[in-house]
Amino acid sequence: MNRKIIDVDEVVIKFAGDSGDGMQLTGTQFSNTSALIGNDVSTFPDYPAEIRAPQGTVGGVSGFQLHFGKNIDTPGDYADVLVAMNPAALKANVRWIKDGGTIIIDIDSFTEKNFKKAEYSREELKRICNDYNTIEAPITSLTQASLKDTGLSKKNIVRSKNMFALGIVYRLFDRPLKYTEQFFEQKFAKKPVIVDANKKALHAGFNYAVTIHAMPTYRVNLSEIEKGTYRNMNGNTATAWGLLAGAEKANLPFFLGSYPITPASEILQEISLRKDLGAKSFQAEDEIGGIVTAIGASFAGHLAATSTSGPGLALKSEAIGLAVITELPLVIVNVQRGGPSTGLPTKTEQADLFQAIFGRNGESPVPVIAASTPSNCFHYAFEACKIALEHMTPVLLLTDGFLANGSEPWKIPVMAELPEIKSNLIDKDTKDYLPYERDPETLVRKWAVPGMKGFEHRIGSLEKMDKTGAVSYIPENHEVMTRYRDEKVKKIANVIPELKIEGDINADLLLVGWGSTNGHLITVVRELENEGKKIAYTHFNYINPLPKNTEEVFKKFSKILVCEVNLGQFADFLRMKLPDFKYMQYNKIQGLPFTVSELKNKINEII
Repeated sequence: MNRKIIDVDEVVIKFAGDSGDGMQLTGTQFSNTSALIGNDVSTFPDYPAEIRAPQGTVGGVSGFQLHFGKNIDTPGDYADVLVAMNPAALKANVRWIKDGGTIIIDIDSFTEKNFKKAEYSREELKRICNDYNTIEAPITSLTQASLKDTGLSKKNIVRSKNMFALGIVYRLFDRPLKYTEQFFEQKFAKKPVIVDANKKALHAGFNYAVTIHAMPTYRVNLSEIEKGTYRNMNGNTATAWGLLAGAEKANLPFFLGSYPITPASEILQEISLRKDLGAKSFQAEDEIGGIVTAIGASFAGHLAATSTSGPGLALKSEAIGLAVITELPLVIVNVQRGGPSTGLPTKTEQADLFQAIFGRNGESPVPVIAASTPSNCFHYAFEACKIALEHMTPVLLLTDGFLANGSEPWKIPVMAELPEIKSNLIDKDTKDYLPYERDPETLVRKWAVPGMKGFEHRIGSLEKMDKTGAVSYIPENHEVMTRYRDEKVKKIANVIPELKIEGDINADLLLVGWGSTNGHLITVVRELENEGKKIAYTHFNYINPLPKNTEEVFKKFSKILVCEVNLGQFADFLRMKLPDFKYMQYNKIQGLPFTVSELKNKINEII
């Protein structure tokens, strides 16, 4: 029988199961394969905060959502296909399935015991089977049957059931198996039995799907992409690579002093693997130790950075003030998560903006920039290095859990094509050195490091005397130095890009976003334009200082809607900086990114 082939431009899939079911690996493999064959891909991993969440419960469900096809900017609102490995995974995710969507369940795990753990019922399952195209696949038992002769223990055999499920979905969407097979060969090179078992499970799932003739095959159209070398990149890895590229471009050694914290730990892990590039990484005993070692490395002539999330940024605040008053270059990466306190460690939020801009004692200005996609975390990490080195200041780079864990295809740049970074290291032939003498245009001081004879100077957390750097308690001098530090940051507006307007310049409504909301907002604009509606959009990656043309852009529109994943911090910041405009808000604080549909509903109310 010939299987029906359906051509589509985009598909959303979600894999969901217990934390030990390997859903993150399954989703990553499908994403990588789709990217390698030429699809746009955007992903959203979603996992519990507890290391060992109760097995079989809704609180212990781990999920991985991916959106692939043409012109993809978000992980998608609702899934076309849900793979649910147990009742809890089905219960937690059924509301995110499109009408008429497909649900693939491991019917072997739908036991009375697991229904009870999930506080679910067979009646609910029957209703779902009637409402959706539900495929009750005996995934666990068929995995066991396909691997019975491998010599593996029953426990290890069952661990391969995620690859059986992946094989089903590979067949459903006409994906090749070779890239995942190559992954097995590299990952388990010293364990050929594991390689063989995973390959068998993958093929068994694929072949099982072949036998289900009621299941069509979808052919997802490929993207038209610029020529180059690509890889699937997540935000944390991109951030780490951007920091390394900044150091290479500036011809400086790189140092990262950090402390593990969800969802930022992978930055430290990635840097620790790059000893081949001369990178030094230090896992400190706490957050304070992480940043003060980085400040020490900066004093010693390194491009230095520290990485953290919201609670850690709070602990680093005093030391950030130290970097401000010493005027040393430093990059602070804050991967935002739901708060306050421990809050939602594995969920995303944009609520650290005020902490980044204002969260220090005294007048302590710091440039703040924000990445907006997983892959451009590379660009903005590089840009943070450039600003820090060229303006002799700590710089705060904001990403968040959505960007850090999400991934998308990334064109690997050529180092020679990246912008030049000029550090302010003092020329050893300079005469009459004064440590706090400033460039008259930028107000930036020179950077002299220990070991340079004739350039010795005092440094520390006490106020400095203008030019000489001696400790000073003179009231007028404190005001002079405070204004210098403030003006130096404001002058960065002269070198950052101006705002660009997407969409219809003649629209009444300007949609405003910052950071990780970009993909959802640009998708909304594209869909509304296709519906014949007038809307304009501008996105902020540079927060403090704001781009020079911000006021000019805002004057073009009668309505301004600021959308952010917090209670409205950027809207309030705009009211502070540009009070002559009326700002409407759309806010979400659920540990989740926006959906395109909810944004469209809000915008349609306005226009």
